[in-house]
Amino acid sequence: MEHWVTMMPKVELHAHLNGSIRDSTLLELARVLGEKGVIVFSDVEHVIMKSDRTLHEVFKLFDLIHIITTDYTTVTRITKEVVEDFAAENVVYLELRTTPKRNDSIGMSKRSYMEAVVEGLRAVSTVDIAFTPHDLGAGIPANSPPVKDLCNGTTRKKIYVRLLLSIDRRETTAAAMETVKLALEMRDLGVVGIDLSGNPIVGEWITFLPALKFAREQGLFITLHCGEVRNRKEIQAMLEFSPQRIGHACCFEEEEWRKLKTSEIPVEICLTSNIRTESISSIDIHHFVDLYNAKHPLVLCTDDAGVFSTTLSGEYFLAASAFGLGKREMFQLSRNAIDFIFADDKVKRELRENFDSAAMKLDL
Repeated sequence: MEHWVTMMPKVELHAHLNGSIRDSTLLELARVLGEKGVIVFSDVEHVIMKSDRTLHEVFKLFDLIHIITTDYTTVTRITKEVVEDFAAENVVYLELRTTPKRNDSIGMSKRSYMEAVVEGLRAVSTVDIAFTPHDLGAGIPANSPPVKDLCNGTTRKKIYVRLLLSIDRRETTAAAMETVKLALEMRDLGVVGIDLSGNPIVGEWITFLPALKFAREQGLFITLHCGEVRNRKEIQAMLEFSPQRIGHACCFEEEEWRKLKTSEIPVEICLTSNIRTESISSIDIHHFVDLYNAKHPLVLCTDDAGVFSTTLSGEYFLAASAFGLGKREMFQLSRNAIDFIFADDKVKRELRENFDSAAMKLDL
């Protein structure tokens, strides 16, 4: 991979926390579950070690991750590692989304699950992290300049992190409403919005609409997984709802494309994920090209960096290679994403300064 892609500052807006788990961590935790007799380790070992997983193997991993992430310590550890991994490849702003889990057998509530996530953010040590809007005793002040590392005179990296709570499509209206209320309660801990995700062939749009309307009335940002499968009625209803962003947009027809372009709703594009899940048959026909040429607002994202064996740098390199885009275009694509983040103007201003300073260093 070209060095400049890694060096370039990047903005990640569609990353599922648990799908971004490191392979090494997954292997270690799966081995422990195997020793306890919870799973058969040999059934999953080879899948974890692979990087070119089939769709069937991807779902097998998701099942395993679901079992693993019902433990507080694990959730905290994964959160810490995921943030540090993104920061290591120069992601300067990260929105992490996760579905708050309830597990009555260990007394885990949606609230305590999210507290474990926040604990993971507090534990980040390799970079300076700003994750609360008012920085209530966590991370460093949101408007502070990069911190000098006194040991070697270098500047420590800084990453902004914000949280999105996901409503799972299997949930009832009441459960969706519970997630929105939790998001409102945790605003001071960096929760800024709501995501709708999960199996796209499960659930009805009408079920989640009351909770999403309530979230919007309360000033939360909203992003929707939209058009992962063909469902014209739902896609049109989602576009009508006019969220701040949508994810994927793989199965649109002409009328929906027209609506989307008129609305200028930014699209979170996940190239590797769309190919691996077979939502798009090959990279050369990906809708990225059409949206990019139409100057439609879009941002490259990983979706599930661990499960799909990718990185945000990898996604930018893939786009550059597949669509013949140069350094300047890719840098601008990344910088444009600042316009679509779910954070305040102060954060946007600092990010733009960060990009402008990087442009000089990268000779752009």
